[in-house]
Amino acid sequence: MEGSSVRLVKGPRMMEWSTTTTILDDLRNHQNAAAWRRFAERFRTPIVRFCRNSGLSDADSEDVAQEALAAFADAFREGRYDRQRGRLSSWLFGIAYNQILRQRQNAARQSARRTEPGSSFWDNLPGDDAAQNAWNQEWEQALIEQCLARVRQEVEPATMRAFEAVVQHNRTPAQAAAELGIPVKVVYNAKYAVLKRIRALMSELEEQDSHSG
Repeated sequence: MEGSSVRLVKGPRMMEWSTTTTILDDLRNHQNAAAWRRFAERFRTPIVRFCRNSGLSDADSEDVAQEALAAFADAFREGRYDRQRGRLSSWLFGIAYNQILRQRQNAARQSARRTEPGSSFWDNLPGDDAAQNAWNQEWEQALIEQCLARVRQEVEPATMRAFEAVVQHNRTPAQAAAELGIPVKVVYNAKYAVLKRIRALMSELEEQDSHSG
């Protein structure tokens, strides 16, 4: 990163960037391990985090995520997923939340607590509205992380360091410039360029979410 410019990384190595539609079409048309892996890699993270924040143990969160993804995949392949009835994220939330409720019911019947010691999950499962809000946050965070991973491979490492210093480490532009030994204007340009690219990628993913199927 020289002067006030923000340069793109040049080279053939770039992470795969598949739209939601591409991933779902692959899942429907190519029912193999590779299609399932791409599907699970894209959508597993927000489900696992949502389950953990709802009080499930790590193991139970992984189980619920696996079951929720498998249930959605089956419904999608059978043509039961209707995007007119809701976004993909809403479908996954409904399936995951129902799986969590089922875990709670099973545990109550067995009179056994399967969460980590000290958890109040079984007594304080969030209501529908609170759960939906928590899910939305996890979904958005997962999208941001996917976009950040892509941007890291598109721009120079120095650009990302300037961006992260200001946005993730709460440095002022002046502090970031001093720490990195670059002009303040370069820091501003880096922040602007990375945020702009993240917004563009987010819009792409969100559009695919609402039009997938």
